[in-house]
Amino acid sequence: MNKVADPSRAIHPAVKLALELGPLIVFFIANSRGNLFVATGAFMAATAVSLGVSWLLIRRLPIMPLVSGVVVMVFGGLTLALQDELFIKLKPTIVNLLFAGALFGGVAMNKPLLAVVFEQAFDLTHRGWMKLSIRWAWFFVFLALVNEVVWRTQTTDFWVAFKVWGIMPITMIFAIAQAPLLQRYSAGDAAAE
Repeated sequence: MNKVADPSRAIHPAVKLALELGPLIVFFIANSRGNLFVATGAFMAATAVSLGVSWLLIRRLPIMPLVSGVVVMVFGGLTLALQDELFIKLKPTIVNLLFAGALFGGVAMNKPLLAVVFEQAFDLTHRGWMKLSIRWAWFFVFLALVNEVVWRTQTTDFWVAFKVWGIMPITMIFAIAQAPLLQRYSAGDAAAE
């Protein structure tokens, strides 16, 4: 898994963060100034722009934003066509369960899929990738359950705010909490020993 990244095709981390968070922030702002249907249309447009910019910058679409984008378009389209908030509220649950299922499936086949997604960011042993994949899979299940609880028990405005301002910090805390695993299973450290 030690492929060298093509620096001419790398996205600066700040740009990558903007491309990932931008559509969510557009969704939040559009909801605060309009309603969930206006926000859904704006979210779909911002997602399409984000994917387009990614394509222009690196001439490929990263798998996680691509999968999320497809689900945004399908469930956002259903939300708008049927004028039913249910579909856009289900989108995070479905995306998170898709990611969890893919990661669990990869682990079951002894092929940690996170290694494919993050091979240029981390150099881990096979065991490290397996452990990290299992942890992230369970985290995605947790996020799906949290989404279900929040949208079913709270107002739409609270759900939108939580989706933007709650899920991101929770995800960042979880990602930072994986640092000891990343350090323990670093392939460079294992090779040095």
